Amino acid sequence: MVRADFLPPRPMGANAQPKAPAGESDATVRDRATMTPEEERQAALNSYRAKLIESREWEAKLKNLRLEIKGLQKDFDRTEENIKALQSVGQIIGEVLKQLDEERCKQLTLSTATVGACDVIVKASSGPRYVVGCRSKVDKAKMKQGTRVALDMTTLTIMRMLPREVDPLVYNMSLEDPGQVSFAGIGGLNDQIRELREVIELPLKNPELFLRVGIKPPKGVLLYGPPGTGKTLLARAVACSLETNFLKVVSSAIVDKYIGESARLIREMFGYAKEHEPCIIFMDEIDAIGGRRFSEGTSADREIQRTLMELLNQLDGFDYLGKTKIIMATNRPDTLDPALLRAGRLDRKIEIPLPNEVGRLEILKIHAAGVVLDGDIDFESVVKMSDGLNGADLRNVVTEAGLFAIKDYRESINQDDFNKAVRKMAEAKKLEGKLDYQKL
Repeated sequence: MVRADFLPPRPMGANAQPKAPAGESDATVRDRATMTPEEERQAALNSYRAKLIESREWEAKLKNLRLEIKGLQKDFDRTEENIKALQSVGQIIGEVLKQLDEERCKQLTLSTATVGACDVIVKASSGPRYVVGCRSKVDKAKMKQGTRVALDMTTLTIMRMLPREVDPLVYNMSLEDPGQVSFAGIGGLNDQIRELREVIELPLKNPELFLRVGIKPPKGVLLYGPPGTGKTLLARAVACSLETNFLKVVSSAIVDKYIGESARLIREMFGYAKEHEPCIIFMDEIDAIGGRRFSEGTSADREIQRTLMELLNQLDGFDYLGKTKIIMATNRPDTLDPALLRAGRLDRKIEIPLPNEVGRLEILKIHAAGVVLDGDIDFESVVKMSDGLNGADLRNVVTEAGLFAIKDYRESINQDDFNKAVRKMAEAKKLEGKLDYQKL
């Protein structure tokens, strides 16, 4: 018998139709047989366009699916991390006491095989001390005495180093923003600004100048003078111009009712400043903790005296060329303890006096620069009536003048508003007490 695959192809008859290609119907093939070449070309183009549009639609769907898979992968990874965090065992917080050398480690382990696996003495938070190993990824050169570390729960191996513990009150001090204050916005204090920049700014920017001359730069400065003369404003301007870390401390907030807490806070504050150099510590109202010490007093007075002694100790422990500077401000310099004022702690005392006539004119023009004025204002006549006013009073003069304009339903301030405002402030100034300030 002859196999079917060796049989010759059967000839097509006259009425036989060609077989339709894949993807096309028999009717389409019959239509092409009767088409002209131009019609056949147009039909092929239409079919190509339809297939191209369909291909682009599938590409867009594929792209969306890939993006969806990518988002699901991120969710999966995040969920995996959360599950691992929930399943992982916590770690013990410890403190490094000492690093052991190779000989000491041999004596403890009695074997050379484990040398290097137990080369650090740590104190756990629960109290006991251990000789533990260190993870290979941890930089042992940075581990010093007092460094906080995380210990494995089972093996007590040092897993990583932790940042220094910071008191929440000290951390809130560091969040104080000095603001956009420049020396150009401070009037009438040109000599004081120069002296302050010599003490604070020059050692931080050019410490090599002091090394060449062979002198030691000042550690800190005391700003004293009547209230409202710009002591805090000067400290903010220094911190803003240097772009340094800024710790604003209200001295009365340091005092705590528990014994030793105030001194601990002082240590925390100076330790934080040294770790975040360059840093400026501004202690406002220093007379709250820096008053004269006396033999008699209550337990609260003795706690304040202990706080002062800790402050003096921290000032003596400063590195002269360190990048930590301290600025203190008070309006009662006569009540400060002499030990705080001696040279070597507060090397320069800068008096911030009431502004003279030229200074008051500068301050008034600075505060009036941002308000809407009605015509030309004779500021000199206003200044002549403002004898005894400080910078804060002159700012209030501009505010009062604006309130007078609002009362009269006006959108600008005229000369009469300034005259009435300065008279009102002069009358209110008579109610305040007067203190005599002598140079330190």
